[in-house]
Amino acid sequence: MPHSRLGFIGIGLMGDPMSRRLSDAGFDVTLWNRSPEKAAAVAADSSARLADDVASLIQSVDVIMLCLANTEVVQELVFGPDGLAEHGRQGQLVIDLSSSDPDATRHMAATLAKRRGMRWVDAPVSGGVVGAEAGTLAIMCGGENHDIDAARPLLEPLAARITHMGPVGSGQVTKLCNQMIVGCQAAVIAEAVALAETSGVDASRLTEALAGGFADSTPLRILAPRMAASDFASPPWHLRTLLKDLDMAVTQGGRTLSATPMSGLAAQLMRAHAAHGHGESDPATLVETYRQA
Repeated sequence: MPHSRLGFIGIGLMGDPMSRRLSDAGFDVTLWNRSPEKAAAVAADSSARLADDVASLIQSVDVIMLCLANTEVVQELVFGPDGLAEHGRQGQLVIDLSSSDPDATRHMAATLAKRRGMRWVDAPVSGGVVGAEAGTLAIMCGGENHDIDAARPLLEPLAARITHMGPVGSGQVTKLCNQMIVGCQAAVIAEAVALAETSGVDASRLTEALAGGFADSTPLRILAPRMAASDFASPPWHLRTLLKDLDMAVTQGGRTLSATPMSGLAAQLMRAHAAHGHGESDPATLVETYRQA
């Protein structure tokens, strides 16, 4: 597997550093991105090559890694003109690093297996751009045991932890659980920072004061200082992405009769913030909704 030809589709905030790490690790990497200049920038700095189109990439590689914005974009890549369902071949492995809907993931995997004899591992990630750059992501996987074993050498340059959670779709469900926790924390951290400020407490010291206690967390360490300093430039992630995942979590809860009231409320708060033009902003900007109240 380390000598397999690897195609990487989706050179965004996460795909850029991940594709660079795979190339630096010695993999034979071919890139494609809807905005070609982003893929060209990675190729210029690495040994990765550029594909002229999706079809030529699919036909020239053994493993296809996807790192795309949402379920709809993944479905377009799978079922659209010149996509995987048209050009995939027997035995090819798809590793979907995107955060996608679990039911849609199972449908895509089953369809490609039936039509093309392709294999699927859903492998959404957590850790943000910093984790992608450092190769310290947490990757939660769904798929057959032998497919996870095949994917693991490709994922190791990207991850501090790779966990097989069950059959196809299980990785996506696990990522939704991750995002439920992160999203609810983001919402309450904004409340806490605003409460500290209105009470005359230096909110910039919250992270220091709470370090090592039960409230300590990675979201607190990332978001609270940015909220306190109103440091919203160069966001490491976007509110629209977190909102998309919370909406999927609520939908999944509806399918399984699992109540998601906290996640639903966090999603509504973020939807209102996005409606005021903050969809592309850092989730840390949620604190502004309380400052304006």
